[in-house]
Amino acid sequence: MSKNDAKQNKPFEIPRPEFPKRAVVTGGMPYGNKELHFGHVGGMLVFADTYARFLRDRIGKENVIFVSGTDCYGSPIAEGWRQKVENGEFEGSLEDFVRRNHEKQKDTLASYAISPNLFGASGLDRSKEIHAEFTEEFLRGLHEKGQLQKISTMQFFDEKAGVFLNGRQVKGKCPVEGCTSEKGYADECDLGHQYMPENLINPVSTLTGETPTMKPVTNWYFKLRDYEALLKEWIEKLQKRKDVRPVVCKTISEFLKPPVIYVKREFEEKYLTLKATMPEHNYLEEKKKPSFTIEFTTLSDCDEACRILSENGIRYRTGKTLVPFRLTGNIEWGVPSPEFDDDSKGLTVWVWPESLWAPISFTQTYLEQCSCDRADWKKYWCSKESTVYQFIGQDNIYFYGIAEPAMWIAQQSAEEKTADPADGELQLPVIVANHHILFLDKKASSSGAVKPPMADDLLQHYTPEQLRMHWLGLGLGQRSVSFMPKPYNPDAKPEDADPVVKDGLLLSNVYNRMIRTAFYTTQKELDGILPELSPEESVLADAKKAVLEYERHMSKFAFHQCTYVLDSYIRNASKYMARAIKPGEQSKEELSQALANLFHMIRTTGILLHPMAPIGTEKLREYLQVDERIWSWETIFEPLTYFTEPNHKLKFLPPRTDFFTRHESQFAKEESDNQ
Repeated sequence: MSKNDAKQNKPFEIPRPEFPKRAVVTGGMPYGNKELHFGHVGGMLVFADTYARFLRDRIGKENVIFVSGTDCYGSPIAEGWRQKVENGEFEGSLEDFVRRNHEKQKDTLASYAISPNLFGASGLDRSKEIHAEFTEEFLRGLHEKGQLQKISTMQFFDEKAGVFLNGRQVKGKCPVEGCTSEKGYADECDLGHQYMPENLINPVSTLTGETPTMKPVTNWYFKLRDYEALLKEWIEKLQKRKDVRPVVCKTISEFLKPPVIYVKREFEEKYLTLKATMPEHNYLEEKKKPSFTIEFTTLSDCDEACRILSENGIRYRTGKTLVPFRLTGNIEWGVPSPEFDDDSKGLTVWVWPESLWAPISFTQTYLEQCSCDRADWKKYWCSKESTVYQFIGQDNIYFYGIAEPAMWIAQQSAEEKTADPADGELQLPVIVANHHILFLDKKASSSGAVKPPMADDLLQHYTPEQLRMHWLGLGLGQRSVSFMPKPYNPDAKPEDADPVVKDGLLLSNVYNRMIRTAFYTTQKELDGILPELSPEESVLADAKKAVLEYERHMSKFAFHQCTYVLDSYIRNASKYMARAIKPGEQSKEELSQALANLFHMIRTTGILLHPMAPIGTEKLREYLQVDERIWSWETIFEPLTYFTEPNHKLKFLPPRTDFFTRHESQFAKEESDNQ
């Protein structure tokens, strides 16, 4: 046979994905004004934890740092504390309030087996000190490179209360065209759209209910608009990557368009009389729309046009575009800002910028706790051998996908900035943005009309692993999906299946039965000794196929596809077990071979399931009597006997032992239904 014939007959294999030598995984930081609701956990943190656990198995846990933490500063927290004290719901200082919520958040994560190397707090203890130090260093770096500018803007002032209003003490309607937010605050809405304060529609003070006035204040801003070209270059690269979700590129691209203003048709004649007094712009005719669009070359021209329209009573909305990114404010509860000049005295850093580099300071804090050199953080954040994976919700793409990479590029030492940082410079992250996880078909927000359940409350009805598997299988990387837990669904009928319980049955029924059958049969027929036979070739081939499919999907953060791979593999393994394990009907050699095959299927399932359902899989490892090497992908195709000595005895499995179970309330419900 010729070489060409050999090539034609050789099965085509898809190249395996490559993973970095080192990695940082971050989970978006929850505010310190509340406990965690289900969206924090089920919409983002479970995914970050699963990927961090996968990477620990895939490239070695010593090479992976998973950090998150409580976002301690900012007006939402200060205002939340003020209201609770005023209503008699809390006694203690603002720091006491944040600490209480931080500890509750940590406890919730532990209940869900979410395992950050550090869950820090930007305003508490040692992580506070390191965060303040790095904030000073980061902002001075931007200032020295000429990337900051002072801008005087108008800030809301409550004449009745006699105070400037912080970001969350003003509520109105977002002025950005097409925004569906129910709440606009001083200069951003709760969907992350940025605008100048004077553009907020119908502002109201939350302190007095009065309409606030505007007074000038001066703050430091990052020159975000200067990085439009480099961000476009970055987007072109992201669009070619298979591991970046379309929503990331789409959202970033929306902000890289020229600044525009949308004006209602009813004001068209009045606009025409003012057109000559406005900065140069293009009129875009869109006949089928209820508004027309005027497009500007510069943001300053757009702002001047907004001023003219407002003075003449013309209603309008602005489009999404890059605006200078505010770095400082005058709220007392914040990280102190460096004092670059007299105007900088007494300023604090706005919560959003400092939360973007908080994972870096948390990495430093973790390294210090491990008695490592804090400077080693650069091996994880600044080396081309490392990758930073940031798990967020889609509402925060503006900050992580625009402001952060632009500030990272701005810190580059070379005069010519680039979207492809050199080794030793802050590497641009891989952004993993989930779509909204809805609650009963509506967008849930702890500050909105639809109140979601707290994450801890769900554990009164489900096990952590039932919820983890359900959320991972929803496909939030593709679209917004509704969370429909039956105990919280008023429209659910008694005969309706609970979707969370249903998704968990693959483990609590099928996989459990496989494990128990293998153990009980081995205990009864082989005195608990693991068969030392090699799995059959077909069994090895099926396992390899499942592993490679899972690995490919995980490299693209397609968690729901990973659950499909597991579902198919487990069910096929269960079918094999049903026809192959026949104690009393086959010889000891035949039974031993069948058990060797089954244990390889159990072992393969276990390692693929380990990042998703760590509690049950660690229990499996305990009863297999093997060490943590079983989770390493370096030996993923090896059978169990690779990790054991001859005559290896399994830990005795008592009758009716479960590795994956349902919540006790579900059994009580069954008993009630049967009575």
